[in-house]
Amino acid sequence: MAVDADQARPLPEAERHGEDRTPDDLIWGRHPAQAALEGGRPVHRIWCTPELRFSPRFLQLLREAKASGVLVEEVTWARLGQLTGGAVHQGIVLQVAAAETLDLTSLIEGCRTVGEPPLLMALDGITDPHNLGAIARSAEALGAHGMVLPQRRSAGLTGSVAKVAAGALEHLPVARVVNLNRALETLKEEGYRVVGLASEGTVSLEQADLEGPLVIVTGSESDGLAMLTRKHCDQLVSIPLRGATPSLNASVATAMLLYEVARRGWMQGLKGGQPAPRLRRPQLPVPQPLAEAQPSALDATPAEEQTLESVAPEATEPQELSAALPEALSEVLSVLESEGLIQADSVEQPEVLSEPSSGPQPMAEPSSDPAFGSDITL
Repeated sequence: MAVDADQARPLPEAERHGEDRTPDDLIWGRHPAQAALEGGRPVHRIWCTPELRFSPRFLQLLREAKASGVLVEEVTWARLGQLTGGAVHQGIVLQVAAAETLDLTSLIEGCRTVGEPPLLMALDGITDPHNLGAIARSAEALGAHGMVLPQRRSAGLTGSVAKVAAGALEHLPVARVVNLNRALETLKEEGYRVVGLASEGTVSLEQADLEGPLVIVTGSESDGLAMLTRKHCDQLVSIPLRGATPSLNASVATAMLLYEVARRGWMQGLKGGQPAPRLRRPQLPVPQPLAEAQPSALDATPAEEQTLESVAPEATEPQELSAALPEALSEVLSVLESEGLIQADSVEQPEVLSEPSSGPQPMAEPSSDPAFGSDITL
C-alpha cells in the first residue's frame, strides 16, 4: 500500500504535543487589548471585527490608535481565528511589542518604595501558559508587587499568557533571572522570607508565617518544586485536602495562598462593600539616555566650562607658548647682533598678539630692507 509523502513526514514537535504555535507578539481578547491600549504599550497593528465599532470605549481607543499611525484593519471572525490558532479572541487581536521585563535588582529597588511589606511571586518550572496567566492574574488582583521568572523551564510571556492574565501583565512587574535559586538567595539577603507551596509541606496553610517581606514559590504542574529550590525555602506550606483528589492545580493553590496573605494583611477590617485600600506599585527605575547622562562640552554652561578647563590643563599650552615667544626672539636677536650679523635698528620687533587666533593666519611678507638680505648668508 502506497503512503503519501505528507503523511509519512513526521509531525513537528509542536504539533505532536499540541503546543501553542501562535506568535508571541499577539494579544487577543477585550480585557487584555483594552489594558494594552490604555497602558500605552507600543502597538504595531490591530485586527478587529466590524461589531467592535459599536463599543464606545473601543471605538475611541481605535480612533486614537489610528491617529497615532497604527494600522487598523476590519476582518472577519474566521480571519481572527486563523491568527490566534482558534482561541477565543472576542473580536480583536493586537500585534504588540514583547512584554517588557526587568532585572531582579531593579525589582528589589522598586519594592522598597511601596510603603508596606513587599509580596513577590516566584515560579519554578511553570510551563503551561494558562497556569502562568492565571497566576499572574491572581497575583496582581490580590496585591502582589512583582513576579520572578526563570529564563529556562518556564513558559514565556506569550499571547496565550496575556489572554488568561486579562490585563494583569500590564501592571505586574516581571523580572527575568538566569538562576532561580540564586535569585532566592539574593532575596533572602534583602530580608525576604521564602515560602514554597508543596503537597508534602510540614506546615499547614493556617500555621504558615506570612509576615514581613514575602516570596511565594510555586512549582511545576507535575513535579512540584525542585529539590534545590525546596532547600532555599524557609518553610514548605501544604493545603489540607478533604476529598479524594490528591492535589490542586498550581494556579488554584497559588491563589489560595495569596488570598491567605491578603486576609491577614490588607483585608483586615474590611466590611460589606468597603473599597479595598489602593495598591501602591513599585517605582521602577527609568533608564537615562546616554546623551543626558553625559553632557557634551559644547553644551556646557559657564560653571561647567570652568570644570572642564580644570580637568584639561593642556588647553592652556597655546597661551603659555605665546607668552614665552617674545623672550626667545629677543635672545636670538641679541646673539646675532653680538656676532655682527645684523644691525639692531634694521630689524623690527615682532608684534605678539595677547591672545592666539583660532584660525589660520596669512604668511608675513618678506622684508624689503636690503641689509636683511646682504648681511645674512643662507
